[in-house]
Amino acid sequence: MRALPVRRIATSVLCASLLLGTAGPVIAAESDSPHGSSQEAARAPVPGADKLLAQAKTLGDAGGVLTPVTDLLTAVLKADAGKLTPEQATKLAAPVKDAITKASAAAPKAPELPETPAAPETPALPQAPALPKALSDDDRAAAADPKADALKALQTAVDTLVKAATSGDVKAVTGAVPTVLTGLVNLVAATLLGGGLPAPDLAGLPALPKAPELPAAGLPQAPQLPAAGLPQAPALS
Repeated sequence: MRALPVRRIATSVLCASLLLGTAGPVIAAESDSPHGSSQEAARAPVPGADKLLAQAKTLGDAGGVLTPVTDLLTAVLKADAGKLTPEQATKLAAPVKDAITKASAAAPKAPELPETPAAPETPALPQAPALPKALSDDDRAAAADPKADALKALQTAVDTLVKAATSGDVKAVTGAVPTVLTGLVNLVAATLLGGGLPAPDLAGLPALPKAPELPAAGLPQAPQLPAAGLPQAPALS
């Protein structure tokens, strides 16, 4: 009577072995099927993703500056007579400084310009006039990087606004707020023009002014001379 359960167990084990032996190739085939390759293809990056990510990061850096500055402006304009306590001013100004510092560090460095070569000395001739002084590294970087210049000017405008708001000088606040707004606009313009972003194509935007047409170059026409001719001979009688 005990042999029957043992036989049943052996039969079940044999069936399970047969099923696993049959299913093994199927599982291996599924792992090698095109479905796996399609998943790998789905993980492939978008063509030109590096350039697009750089453009998105450029806009993100600008947006990271806009938000804390507009928060400061909103708080000053909503405050009584535009006055903030030192604690409020510090709390609002700290994120602005951090965002501007982060955006300045993320901005690409301008390429170094070659230094102006010195003029060779010519013997026995009058000394050549001195060449203009070469720009310093800071001057070249500022001239070639409008975004860095805009960030620096914006930080100066924010410092002026914070000082005016904590002093309670309404007149100073009124003059400082437009400067901060202009600094934000300059930052956005510098980001759009110098960040390699696509040109706007929104319908209704004004077109850029066209260059004036120059008159056609040419020499004045010579005056027409009267037709030359010999006088007719008198008729013979």
